[in-house]
Amino acid sequence: MNFDELKLAPAILKAVHEHGYDSPTPIQAQAIPAVLEGHDLLGGAQTGTGKTAAFTLPMLHKLSMSRSATNKFGGTGIRALVLTPTRELAAQVEESVRTYGKYLQLESTVIFGGVGMNPQISKLKKGVDILVATPGRLLDLQQQGMLDLAQVQMLILDEADRMLDMGFIHDVKKILALVPKEKQSLLFSATFSDEIRDLAATLLKNPQSIQVTPRNTTVQRITQVIHPVGRGKKKALLAHIINENKWSQVLVFTRTKFGANSVAEFLTKNGIEALALHGNKSQSARTQALAGFKTGAIRALVATDIAARGIDIDELPHVVNYEIPNVSEDYVHRIGRTGRAGSSGEAVSFVCLDEEGFMQEIERFTKQTIPVQVVEGFGPEEGERAEPIAMGRQTIWGGAGRPPSRDVMQAAAKAARTEMLQRIRENKAGQGGGNGGGGNGGGQRRGGSQGGGQGRSANGGGQAPGQGPRGPVRARRKAGVRKVRHARRTTHLTSTSRMTSANRAITATATARRKPTKSRTCAPKRSRAAQASRIRCARASTTWVAAADAAAVRAAAAMVAATVRAAVAARVAAATAVAAATARAAAVVRSAAEGLGQLGCPSHDRHEKGHLGALFRCGRPWVQTPCGTALCNIAAANVTQSTIVSPWNTSHPTTPPSSSPPATC
Repeated sequence: MNFDELKLAPAILKAVHEHGYDSPTPIQAQAIPAVLEGHDLLGGAQTGTGKTAAFTLPMLHKLSMSRSATNKFGGTGIRALVLTPTRELAAQVEESVRTYGKYLQLESTVIFGGVGMNPQISKLKKGVDILVATPGRLLDLQQQGMLDLAQVQMLILDEADRMLDMGFIHDVKKILALVPKEKQSLLFSATFSDEIRDLAATLLKNPQSIQVTPRNTTVQRITQVIHPVGRGKKKALLAHIINENKWSQVLVFTRTKFGANSVAEFLTKNGIEALALHGNKSQSARTQALAGFKTGAIRALVATDIAARGIDIDELPHVVNYEIPNVSEDYVHRIGRTGRAGSSGEAVSFVCLDEEGFMQEIERFTKQTIPVQVVEGFGPEEGERAEPIAMGRQTIWGGAGRPPSRDVMQAAAKAARTEMLQRIRENKAGQGGGNGGGGNGGGQRRGGSQGGGQGRSANGGGQAPGQGPRGPVRARRKAGVRKVRHARRTTHLTSTSRMTSANRAITATATARRKPTKSRTCAPKRSRAAQASRIRCARASTTWVAAADAAAVRAAAAMVAATVRAAVAARVAAATAVAAATARAAAVVRSAAEGLGQLGCPSHDRHEKGHLGALFRCGRPWVQTPCGTALCNIAAANVTQSTIVSPWNTSHPTTPPSSSPPATC
């Protein structure tokens, strides 16, 4: 069968052929037709068998044949959601989506933790058709209201078994509640456990089950070998094998992050370019490490199980189990990093006596017997026995046979923790580090590397001959820590002193204000009873002072209110007086107007209205506007600033004055 027979869109087939793929893998040949028909799918395939393309190709075909939706932000709605357990796997899947869909008018993006949210939010608001995400960051964005999953038509869970191992089952269930019930769901897993089948029962509806390899088996193209090794010889054996076989690219697995760092440092010191990859590394450091490993700049990549999920490197030749996993399924995932897409690979396992039990369980799990090869000079020492293995704060038994007693396990755990702390101290001393000075005199810091760093303190200094290249940096860092501690101590003492002074001032003020008949002393005494009495006295004084202050505030408020009331009353009285004066002036004007009317003024009404208007316009209590007749001129001439002479007085002249009439207001 070839890809042309799968009835995919021509644009997808063009991209597939450009990458040199002509025939589908078994999982692709069975899964693609089922997905195109709209069935839910439970797919079982080991890593490296092409299961990413098994759901990517039909997903792209179905989305290209349907119309896009609109999200609540007005952009393109998410129609396909792919969930992965790790950042690296999410980036790999999204890269496959862009590779196979580069000739389609579809938008995709990937979101995961460890990087800023703002670029991801802006891309989601703009709109994408396909979203690849890790569960944690997806829920973070949804809780902030920056995600709309109401238009999801396809939901894909990739490497679901690892999601369960990493504790994402609750996050997955929360996400299932956010997407529509009517959708097509696909679940892919390298291994099938009872938990996986329970999850499939809740997620999938009448699914088609496809499993191209037997359950819990490894790829047959991978050559596996076991090297028995002494407990303290693993690092030397690893460097020997890499140099002896001239390996240019090898992926090394450890159980712990500390172990990954330790192995990477050892290889680097022995001339082998190596970097560690684990969860404590920043996203930029992880990306740089993977990029360097893919390009060949780094020969050895030392990783933990979780960090290595999603590492997809074409034709990776070698995988080394530096430490045997205590979970058998992790062995299948580890060696699945090699022998991908039809190529061959080699998986080497270093097994010490502490891990023989783990290896036996792996052989039972995979139903195969792995050949054993002893490398001369690196085997276990004579008389060496299995010991418990420390896993953080836990101690596990990985040796063959029955585990020792509980007391022995606890003692081993204590010894392992002590040894780990000692290694950490030696590692820091080897890197250099520190400050020579402190207290009232100088001190020295021992270390295993050369270099120098000057110790400083307030009263003395000391030389730190064991500092390496990072010594000055660590010295400044520790000096800064001491300064911060000193500042905190000083601040605490200062604040305590201020509080004591304030309490004393309050007590003294209260004592001075009390009546002499009720004087109480707050003098300090040494007994506890006296101290308690002094505290009660201080509290009572504080209460009394607070009450006095409150009374003073109330009195001041009453005084202010009375002042305001008096001011308001004064303004009201002034306004009343002004109104009365205005009324009196109006009466005078009316009287003058009436006199003009009795003398026969032809414009009496106009005079009355005009005079009153002039009065209220200019504010003067006299009439200045003549009407133009002789009688009115005479009347206007008899008006003074203080009084108005009645125009009907017989003593006034009968002819108009020769002077011009006064100007109007």
